[in-house]
Amino acid sequence: MKRTFILAIDQGTTGSRAFLFDDKGHIAASSYREFKQYYPKPGWVEHDTDEIWRSCVTVIKEAVSKAKIKQNQIAAIGITNQRETTVLWDRKTSKPVHRAIVWQCRRTASLCDEYKKKGLETTVRAKTGLVLDPYFSGTKIKWLLDHVEGLREEAERGQICFGTIDSWLIWKLTGGKSHATDNSNASRTLLFNIETFRWDEELLKIFDIPHIILPRVLNSGANFGRTEGLKNFLSAGIPITAVMGDQQAALFGQGCYEAGSIKNTYGTGCFLVLNTGKKKIASEEGLLSTVASDIEGKPIYALEGSIFIAGAVIQWLRDELKIIKNAADTETLIKGLNDTNGVYFVPAFAGLGAPYWDSGARGLISGLTRGANAKHIIRAALESICYQTKDVFDIMQKAYGSKIERLKVDGGACRNNFLMQFQSDVLNCSIVRPEVIETTAQGAAYLSGLMAGLWQKEDLLKLQKVGRTFTSRMTEQQRQGLYDGWLKAVKKVRP
Repeated sequence: MKRTFILAIDQGTTGSRAFLFDDKGHIAASSYREFKQYYPKPGWVEHDTDEIWRSCVTVIKEAVSKAKIKQNQIAAIGITNQRETTVLWDRKTSKPVHRAIVWQCRRTASLCDEYKKKGLETTVRAKTGLVLDPYFSGTKIKWLLDHVEGLREEAERGQICFGTIDSWLIWKLTGGKSHATDNSNASRTLLFNIETFRWDEELLKIFDIPHIILPRVLNSGANFGRTEGLKNFLSAGIPITAVMGDQQAALFGQGCYEAGSIKNTYGTGCFLVLNTGKKKIASEEGLLSTVASDIEGKPIYALEGSIFIAGAVIQWLRDELKIIKNAADTETLIKGLNDTNGVYFVPAFAGLGAPYWDSGARGLISGLTRGANAKHIIRAALESICYQTKDVFDIMQKAYGSKIERLKVDGGACRNNFLMQFQSDVLNCSIVRPEVIETTAQGAAYLSGLMAGLWQKEDLLKLQKVGRTFTSRMTEQQRQGLYDGWLKAVKKVRP
């Protein structure tokens, strides 16, 4: 039977998705499953790594069933994943030694401060393109080695594997035969030199992490191993041919193959990524230099601004305040509302990311008067996503040195037309929303299919289709006045 489908696994912060793409690049079927978030202490966030794997098994089975295909019709697998989230597991038993520490977790803030006081941030920044922040994997690994009894000794004996979620899924899919990651995920660990594209011995010494626990690093388009030992779940021998961190996968899925192209993903967090090609641009204003993939799966550079809380603020309105039933309600509920009545919402639940990198900041709703109501808070929450994006966008445009006319968007929240229009208004640029907004999975699938020979490079360029374009309707005076109010609100949340 002809192998004409690509399985894309999109393992995110709040849930796991599986997609089957046919040989025309269209989604034949998909499935989604949320999993539990653990908050053992304020500012701490964890996942049950085994539950993540079970959720992936479930959605893959469901997607295959919905598509009504045989497992042996799958030509290859592409993986995209939440980045920085840190897993350590036993090499022999494949059992995690602790819950995964999620990228949002702030437990290592004091450790990062210690390193900064030692003057190490300059070295880390020069080698990795990253800032010293709890967001990244390096200090999470060190915390686990230092706090789980006996773990450091086991790690030094080679009994422990480290991985971001991509590595964990590769390990499970291959029956423990492949311990690997790709350049894009490795570049988010604080341990990977983005000039040499290797694990850096000086950084490993700084963070006191044994080299033996690290996965091998491959290009985003490569042979990461083949499925094995999965019984009735997936056929044996299916190659894993693409792996990318979620934001790099979205960049690829949006067709941002050329330097100067840019996308923003509206997920749990918000992530602007600008392709800078073969040129690494170092930002002095809170942006990250990182590694992405060109159309052939080889490493290129990108500038990134990482916003911790975007779609998660809408989840908070639903789960904690209980003023909406689902995310789609937000657009309907604020229809006809002309403004927020002076309310600003700074959702610094886990500190502030780019460009502030302030782990001590905490959330704030300001400007409340007797006339403010739930609808004003909902609109302020949506606007906060756009303002945070502007914080990063303006700096990114300056660092790149030329005006950005078009911003490609994706992720669940970009379905909200109010959000996209307001984003265009505050940025004063066109917002381009594709027909298919699941570009993270699409990026993993497209690169996987390209590597497996299902498509050629010219085929990928033809698959990009625009759904809707939003253009700014706001005057410069309105734009600046609203943004000045945002900046005042941000000042109030920073200690």
